[in-house]
Amino acid sequence: MSAFTETALLKKLSELNSSQQSIQTLSLWLIHHRKHHASIVKTWFRELQNVSENKKLTFMYLANDVIQNSKKKGPEYGREFLIILPKVFTHIGESCFSEKLFGSLGRILCIWEERSVYEHAVINEYRSLLNKKHGSSGNSNFHKRDESRENVKKIEKRKHEDSRNKTRHMKLPHTHSEDNATKDSSEDVLQISPYIPHGEPPEPEELIKALLATENSASSDATVREKIANLPQEISDVNYLHKLEDKEKAKKLSNEVNDALTMLNDYNARLAAEMESRGKLAIMLRNFYVEQKELLTQAETRYEEYSKKYDKMIGVQKEIQEHISNLPDIAQLKDVTKLLAPLPSAGDLFNTH
Repeated sequence: MSAFTETALLKKLSELNSSQQSIQTLSLWLIHHRKHHASIVKTWFRELQNVSENKKLTFMYLANDVIQNSKKKGPEYGREFLIILPKVFTHIGESCFSEKLFGSLGRILCIWEERSVYEHAVINEYRSLLNKKHGSSGNSNFHKRDESRENVKKIEKRKHEDSRNKTRHMKLPHTHSEDNATKDSSEDVLQISPYIPHGEPPEPEELIKALLATENSASSDATVREKIANLPQEISDVNYLHKLEDKEKAKKLSNEVNDALTMLNDYNARLAAEMESRGKLAIMLRNFYVEQKELLTQAETRYEEYSKKYDKMIGVQKEIQEHISNLPDIAQLKDVTKLLAPLPSAGDLFNTH
């Protein structure tokens, strides 16, 4: 993942669009560079004030995505946005008039309230700041645009059911109306929370550490496995008990069985821990793969875009070179001024004689 610089951040914000992939990719990048959260949020707010109303909504979708999906790794973004959001909602409330913008912000606020992202009093403050300029009538209109909590719950429930039945639905034939319904559901989810990941991708150092840990796993402990393979047969054969003739041999066998049980219990515990670790590692690898695949898609798209620009520039360069080659070389032209009569002086021009 690319290093953080303010120039890189400004470039990414300028290229941000309302698609899920664009918001998701930038959100992952911001969460990865969360140690720069103060600078990132400050720059985000500065740029938000200078973009169109549609782009302001995209900026808010990005903030919503970062706030919600960074909670597992730390509260830095949640706290930083909490400081700046009053200014954000004041700015939007005073400078914007788009019904779509206010309606979508209302849905975001409902989601934050339902998921306890911020306290109820804080959410109400944001609503008030959005409507401060418009007064009581604006407040009434805003609440008409703002979806009810019950509608938000229905959307969340529908999203959960869609996720649970995804595999089954993919196997069924779709009608035109079903396709439209699915599309509408996706748009609702996009407007509320553009990206709900399976899990946050691990840091590369964390993944490398987990991979190295598998080198010393129980299943690769050849020494213990050889000891278990070489255990005497009599300690696991009940029929051998009939062959015991005295207490000394019985005690010796009992001690061997106890030692074998201790070794097997320890080894089984290590194997169980390894299974759990490998399960977690599999999830880490999946999430890391998903992130890298998304970044690869973005890189491929950008590569294609800049390749086209490069080809255009090559074409322009060739045309310029051809044009230059067709221009006369002024330095090699003969001095024709000596062949021309001298120009009349000012006195000659006004002399009537």
